Amino acid sequence: MLLSVLCLAGCRDREAEAAAQAEALAAANEQAAAEAERAFEAAVADGNWALAKAQGDILFAKWPTTEAAERVRPKYDEAKAKGDAENEARRTAALWAYQTQAVKGGQQLSAAIYAKEPLDVDGSGAKPVRLIFRDHPDWGRSSYLVLPGGDFARACYGKCSVTVTVDDAAPRKMSANRPKTDEAIAMFIDDEKALWRLTKDAKVMRIEFPTRDVGSKVAVFEVAGLERGKMPKWD
Repeated sequence: MLLSVLCLAGCRDREAEAAAQAEALAAANEQAAAEAERAFEAAVADGNWALAKAQGDILFAKWPTTEAAERVRPKYDEAKAKGDAENEARRTAALWAYQTQAVKGGQQLSAAIYAKEPLDVDGSGAKPVRLIFRDHPDWGRSSYLVLPGGDFARACYGKCSVTVTVDDAAPRKMSANRPKTDEAIAMFIDDEKALWRLTKDAKVMRIEFPTRDVGSKVAVFEVAGLERGKMPKWD
């Protein structure tokens, strides 16, 4: 009888100790989660949506069942959407490269972007394709495609056309020409002003162009991050 009583008392002590430990852990989790919640709210107040999203992700990953997580959850979707948009804006902005170069008569400005995926334009393997907008003091404004190898269709040495599609808009034909020079493999899109205007508020621009060796190819450019102020005379 005494042994049974002692065992029962011991079991109760262990249960009480386990309950106390669980309660202490829950309190510690709530405290840590509350700190994460405060960090989330501070980021929201600052309009730093990428940081707010990150703080929310940490909160839900580590303390998903806490009261703090429940308070943050209704606000998280908006922060995530805005944070994702900020991250996407930074990504697409980084795709563009800008140059200012001193030349005879003043400065040459350019904005250049590589196609999303390299293209095989001559059967030798995929290579990067660039789209460039250039402002030269003597030559004026130009827009052109540049290939690292292969060539554009021979017909373009006179005059040909490319097909330009912006987002979900209807494709449009645009006049183009390949200069008769071996200095660079480039093809000018003649209406550079129209091409520039098409980039405004656009996400993706697709340009289908004829090659000498493998027929037509489509270069896809994620143009959304273009910093238009870098080419101040174009708008």
